[in-house]
Amino acid sequence: MGLVELERQNKLLRDEIDSLNRQLNSREKSLESSKALELAELIIENSTAILFRRLADDDPKKRKMVYVSPNISRFGYQAEDFLNNRVMFRDLVYPEDSGRTLREIQSFVDQGIETYTTYYRIVTRQGDIRWVEDRTSIYEETSTGLRYHQGIVIDIHEQKIAEEKLRMSEEKHRRIVETAGEGFVLMDESFKIVEFNSTYGDLVKQSRSELIGNYPLGLSIDEFQHYWVGENVKSGSHQHREFECELTTGEGKKVPVFIHANTLRSDSDEVIGNMAFVTDMTVQKKALQLAAEVQRDLLPEGPPSFPGLDIAGKSLPCEEVGGDYFDYLLEQGGDNTISIVIGDIAGHGVDSALLMSSVRACLRMRVSHPGTSSDIVSTVNQHLARDVGESGRFMTLFYLNIQRQENRLEWIRAGHDPALLYDPVNDGFKELKGPGLVLGIDRDYPYISQQVEGLHPGQIIALVTDGIWEGCNRRGESFGKERLKDTIRQYSKESSEVILEKIIHTFEQFTAGVVSEDDITLVIVKIV
Repeated sequence: MGLVELERQNKLLRDEIDSLNRQLNSREKSLESSKALELAELIIENSTAILFRRLADDDPKKRKMVYVSPNISRFGYQAEDFLNNRVMFRDLVYPEDSGRTLREIQSFVDQGIETYTTYYRIVTRQGDIRWVEDRTSIYEETSTGLRYHQGIVIDIHEQKIAEEKLRMSEEKHRRIVETAGEGFVLMDESFKIVEFNSTYGDLVKQSRSELIGNYPLGLSIDEFQHYWVGENVKSGSHQHREFECELTTGEGKKVPVFIHANTLRSDSDEVIGNMAFVTDMTVQKKALQLAAEVQRDLLPEGPPSFPGLDIAGKSLPCEEVGGDYFDYLLEQGGDNTISIVIGDIAGHGVDSALLMSSVRACLRMRVSHPGTSSDIVSTVNQHLARDVGESGRFMTLFYLNIQRQENRLEWIRAGHDPALLYDPVNDGFKELKGPGLVLGIDRDYPYISQQVEGLHPGQIIALVTDGIWEGCNRRGESFGKERLKDTIRQYSKESSEVILEKIIHTFEQFTAGVVSEDDITLVIVKIV
């Protein structure tokens, strides 16, 4: 065989191999396309999105469907139902949405918009109503000149229902906030107002333009932050705050308010804003001021004039009214004897003040009748136990009887801290102790008096409630009894009034900047 013939056969062989390779590649590509198509069909079949193409026509009745993906079966229909014109897609549209949807589509057409999205409800073959999202584009086939509407219809029913529930919930909460009797303020992280309800606007007498973007309560940001994070916070965590303050209205008036405030945080614990409910306390404050006036009238107007004794007393409630009590009682036929009473109702506020007034009335009534100190205290205990019942309320009491001519003290300690007796001769303090249960727990408890004799001029008796001992400074240290003793010792040569005022002054200096959480009452008696 010649060389030329060999080359010709080799070329024929190469051409055959190339042809076989092309056929093989074509089959592989066809196989890949088939697999891709199968995969696409599988994805569509399990998707909430239904693919469609229909002829575009001005007459809705001629908008014949030319393609619908098989997953239209999720609505109970088959693709053939639409391709054979047994069902028109517009027949699926919920009657109440049909007119609106047609008008929306016509509006898009009139504006020349060729890609648009509509939302409406459809009725499944089973009669269920479901929300769908219809994303439609207009497509023109250049070879035929035919125009089509094509796109996807997505089943969004669950999402729509969730959105509707959320909307209704937000609407409910918005209406609750808007119709609340309390003012509501929503602030950003820098405490500037971003929203408020009408109650707050009416309270501060300011318009929306005056409030949005400004700080609340008529305060500067420094003042507001002082209330928000400072010592005036009565309770709560970094998120929750409760405090009282005054806001300034647009008319320049001061309004007492009580604030419930919260810091708002994201899921990642970042501060995203702040909110506050503002309660107008004007009416309550007026009522409390009236109650405070009544309570002050129940306390002694001034010290009694009693031979051989220099007496001073004062009560400082931590709120407008308190539960502390002190009194001076002259027992029947007792020109030589005076009783000094100091007490502390558990808790403080209006309810404690009312209970205190009841105890005062009982004491004064009982002292006007014959009986010993033990008889008097026992009667008060029975009266209180009957009044408080099973409420768990109680009262501590220190009942001191001074018999000046005999230079003798007699006392009953009903759960109260012992009074202090200071003798400047030996510079020593004696605690007037003794057994005794708080009042109001056991109506049959027997109260027994204690005695000490040998009183002489210069001695000082201090009756104090625990608001003094337990008052704290900024570091959390309590005032304690030693500071009280040091103050009495330092001013022992002064009058009882001076000693009392010096104790209060020393206490206020020690607790400066800290809101008092308990009533403070003290009586100083100096033997002269």
